[in-house]
Amino acid sequence: MAQQGVLRIGIMGFGQVGRQIYRLAAQSDDVVVAAVADIGRSEVLHYLLVSDHQRAAPVRLDGNYLVNDRFRTRMLSSDKPGEPPWDVFDVDVVIDATRAFHSRATLSPHLAAGAPRVITSSLPEEPLDRLLIPGINLHSASPDDRLISAGSSTTTALALCLTIIDQALGLETASMTSVHAYTSDQPALDQARQDFRRSRSAANIIPNDNASPRWVAATLPRFQGRLSGYALNVPVQRGSLLDLSTVMRSPDVTVDDVNQAFLEAAEQHPGLVTIAHDPIVSSDVLGSRHSIIFDLQGTLKAGRRMIKTLAWYEELSHARRLLEVARLYQDLPQTEAGA
Repeated sequence: MAQQGVLRIGIMGFGQVGRQIYRLAAQSDDVVVAAVADIGRSEVLHYLLVSDHQRAAPVRLDGNYLVNDRFRTRMLSSDKPGEPPWDVFDVDVVIDATRAFHSRATLSPHLAAGAPRVITSSLPEEPLDRLLIPGINLHSASPDDRLISAGSSTTTALALCLTIIDQALGLETASMTSVHAYTSDQPALDQARQDFRRSRSAANIIPNDNASPRWVAATLPRFQGRLSGYALNVPVQRGSLLDLSTVMRSPDVTVDDVNQAFLEAAEQHPGLVTIAHDPIVSSDVLGSRHSIIFDLQGTLKAGRRMIKTLAWYEELSHARRLLEVARLYQDLPQTEAGA
């Protein structure tokens, strides 16, 4: 029986983001992870969870259950939407953290298996019921939404930086480079994949397409036709950097103007934005729960109207944002699933 006021979630995919969500839930008082679906052995998944968070509250494995001081989580051997019987576990929402399913057709089987809602941790291939970017458009959430994307850590960082600069100072166009930690789908050695560059070892700097500019422009139409960008996957396990070049409307914008805009944003949105005053590197941002750590020393002006900024981020922040989106829907007036 579900506890009143407690959000019950199911997780598919117990990689880095899935494990971070579990840990954040265990540290909360209003979220329970009812079930986790992953094809990994329970013993190995437990081992990885404990290895990720050695100083956190203990989690033990009891048969096919992860057990902490607050709740028990059933471990299910599955990696396909539609296989886990989510209704059996009385979940309020399923967070699909596999990053393998990006369309309505591939995510909908979660609903057929009893999930009232599905939130995917990655960008979709096509419009779902809603794309929510924390700090940007959470107000647009509807009780009727069933398939939701919470974007990605890069998408949130890009949208926040663009919005802060544009609202304070006005920008014309922007181009981003996401210098991104390698991901679990990259091989340790060269191995044939569908994509040529992603067939190369993660021990390289690998240029990749990135859909964040397209989806930010779709969410914030004022940026339509004004954004571009790509990603560089680099041999760093965690910690990523958004290198953003913006062409300002006015040639009078200074480095101090831009830095002041972010200082004020950090005061207004302390849960999303923070400031790095020191000359930090990627390992310094590990464990941050902010969507952007703005690098105050990284702002440059090039020519009359171009400003370059640096903002750091890491995956723990995205796990936190996913839980915030899940809580948001829990607090909305409810309608019958499928209505």
